[in-house]
Amino acid sequence: MANSGCEVHRFDPSIKSAHIHEGQHLWYHRLSIDWRDPNPAIAPHKLHSNTKKLGTILNEFGHQKIDVLKADVESAEWKILENLILEDVVEQIGQLVIEVHIHWPGFEVSGNDSTVVRYWYSLLRELELKDFRLFHTYKDLSKPQMFLKKEAFNASSCYTLSWVNTRWK
Repeated sequence: MANSGCEVHRFDPSIKSAHIHEGQHLWYHRLSIDWRDPNPAIAPHKLHSNTKKLGTILNEFGHQKIDVLKADVESAEWKILENLILEDVVEQIGQLVIEVHIHWPGFEVSGNDSTVVRYWYSLLRELELKDFRLFHTYKDLSKPQMFLKKEAFNASSCYTLSWVNTRWK
């Protein structure tokens, strides 16, 4: 995308430098998107670890919108999606491509199986109510066939869901 002239920002908490500008349109940032901003009273657990809400990152970078957000946030996706919806940040996104993991509830998601599934469904339904439409799904068959810690035939524990914001301008 950067080679096509799009401004691209990649967030990876494992890179050594805080910010790397590579080429005209590509930036790497030592950041990870989270559903909460760090508590300033608590010291970071790792020297190179830095997590922030996407809305905070947008404000700090002076950005108003994101044309395409592709996210693989390692089982934090449900809480991050909830935060994007609750803070209306999701409305600033044109396309949302998110990898979801369903082999366990996810960080800070609890309850019995039906409660977890209702929570997941409520977030996906909220996207639809905000005029996002699912246009592509990908089932990663290289991942275990698990659903909430149970084996599930012909399933995957990891799916990529691609949504388009039909209100996007």
